[in-house]
Amino acid sequence: MMRVCLLGFLMFALPLQAQETPQVLGYGVRSCEHYNDVFEGWENGQAEQIAEYLHYRDWLTGLVTGLSLATATDVLKGVEVKGAMRRIQVYCDEHPTDDFFTATMDLIRILSGLK
Repeated sequence: MMRVCLLGFLMFALPLQAQETPQVLGYGVRSCEHYNDVFEGWENGQAEQIAEYLHYRDWLTGLVTGLSLATATDVLKGVEVKGAMRRIQVYCDEHPTDDFFTATMDLIRILSGLK
């Protein structure tokens, strides 16, 4: 049943980009290109980029907490947040014009076996 709920949410989330008024707020609307720059700065210990990385991480944890509570399942399937951030960075390397939300949902779909 929970898988059906998650599938329903994920199917609804796919067309969000086509809507006139975006429903994604905060760091989710930021570009993958920006996240790549931030991730690189975080890895290099740049204080300003570390702060930005923490904002992305906080946005991600809020989203996955909400989804996990709404579906009564661990949408990250036991993957640590740091690992999720790294996997999102890999996605963003391959899709720099996508946004952080799209990269995050791609990871959640993969982990849920829906992709």
